[in-house]
Amino acid sequence: MLSVGKQILRSFASQRYNGWIMAIIELPDEAATAALAARVASLARAGDVIALKGELGAGKTSFARAFIRARGDSGEDVPSPTFTLVQTYQCGDVAIWHFDAYRLRHPDEAWELGIEDAFADGISLIEWPERLAALVPARRLEITLSAGATPDARCALVDAAEEWVPRLAALTEAG
Repeated sequence: MLSVGKQILRSFASQRYNGWIMAIIELPDEAATAALAARVASLARAGDVIALKGELGAGKTSFARAFIRARGDSGEDVPSPTFTLVQTYQCGDVAIWHFDAYRLRHPDEAWELGIEDAFADGISLIEWPERLAALVPARRLEITLSAGATPDARCALVDAAEEWVPRLAALTEAG
């Protein structure tokens, strides 16, 4: 699984455009999705926003679960925040805020969820970020998941803001 993570992120180095990184990554199974999530988790720090896009069943929650488990206790129960809208996890010295904005009727409803605290001090994983419109910072790492060639496969389109470029590049050089 570690080699999958190295292979996945190696593709980032050659996809640099105007300070942004964009890559399409084939994920043959859920283990590959979890490996990508763990590699991204190793790079994330307080104040980061990771926007998870995709249709229902695309793997957004699976990615978020793997990310949270990689940052904290691997046995951590990580329920989907579909009905609670937000779940928080204390992982070491940083809180991870897992938002599911699918049921929001208006972006302003996110203020009631404490999104400003998450953006300032935590790591934010946001499913359905398009529902938050302009509230989602431009400095985000955006990962769009879609169905792959087989029922278990996924395709990840990774669009990284400039501040992610050195972190992703350092990871690919180290691995």
